[in-house]
Amino acid sequence: MAAKTNSSASTDSTSDWRLTSLHRCPGVRALAWQGNELYASQGYEVVRGSFHQRSVQWEAVAKFQPTFWRRFTCKNRLTFRLVRDGFHSLVVLPNGGLVGGVPGAIVTLMPGDREFRVTHKIFRGTRPLNIAATPEGQVYWGEYFDNPARDEVHIYASKDCGRTWQIAYTFLKGAIRHIHNIVYDRWQNCLWILTGDYGAECRILRASCDLKTIDVALAGNQQARAVAMVPSAEGLYFSSDTPLETNHIYHLDRGANLSTLHSSESSSISGCRVGERIFFTTMVEPSKVNPSQRVQLYGGRESGPWRSLHAWNKDPWPMRFFQYGNAFLPSGLNTTTLLAVTTVAVQQDDLVTHIFEVR
Repeated sequence: MAAKTNSSASTDSTSDWRLTSLHRCPGVRALAWQGNELYASQGYEVVRGSFHQRSVQWEAVAKFQPTFWRRFTCKNRLTFRLVRDGFHSLVVLPNGGLVGGVPGAIVTLMPGDREFRVTHKIFRGTRPLNIAATPEGQVYWGEYFDNPARDEVHIYASKDCGRTWQIAYTFLKGAIRHIHNIVYDRWQNCLWILTGDYGAECRILRASCDLKTIDVALAGNQQARAVAMVPSAEGLYFSSDTPLETNHIYHLDRGANLSTLHSSESSSISGCRVGERIFFTTMVEPSKVNPSQRVQLYGGRESGPWRSLHAWNKDPWPMRFFQYGNAFLPSGLNTTTLLAVTTVAVQQDDLVTHIFEVR
């Protein structure tokens, strides 16, 4: 496996805990944890990282063969960004299979195989923002496309570990613009569905895993416009994703009480947990209200202080073509003390995964 890792030793501290930078991995995008292993991608190849005494070893898992022209664009950093190449999401299933999102398709790796195959072609938009899975192997994703006419929007589900897909639920025409995220909550064995973008379209919904029951938890304003959500035993942590207002990090407890934990410089679309700590990142999506040119990493917990732990400056390439500055956090269940952060379109650290130890 050709993944490169550069070791480093910088430290970012808080009053009672700190981040220690262990590794810098150029060309690697962190996608999902499975216990103590990190699944990531290099272009259209999925790799798996194992961590031992501050060292990391990467091994090849499987590849996806994209259309011929993407085999060339994915080899250059700027064309990779221009056409949004590579894997954008991944879930690890209980049977050992993988389901991922690539431009224009949902792809599935069956246990024992070495190559992903297309199991669903996407014609509205290019890909979902995220994919969710239950411990029973049910897999879900929601349509994410521009949708100016506010057409109906579908949630797709697979009951056979990503082999086939069916429409499991439909938001009626005019109800929402698109689906931002679907998150599995292992504490309540339910799904959380996040939608946007304006007015009543902004919703945080609690759904049964068969999608027969869907209830509104929050709705109707820009602070309910969210992409990133991290469930925990005591409730839900989420961060808002709006260019129209100041963004915040929130906690919604199991009694439906909402608390504001921290303000953030700009929109957020990625979050994760490491032990008792929760992390969210922001993206550089400048607006009159959120003019920041920095990607921020925030961390904390409900009972302690929240703060910015690290920041990266946006690089000079135009955002319209070469993506917003952003930092992505992998999904999945992480049983380590490690935080993986992939930065894109930032100075010095474009398409780089950073591995921090949370101590």
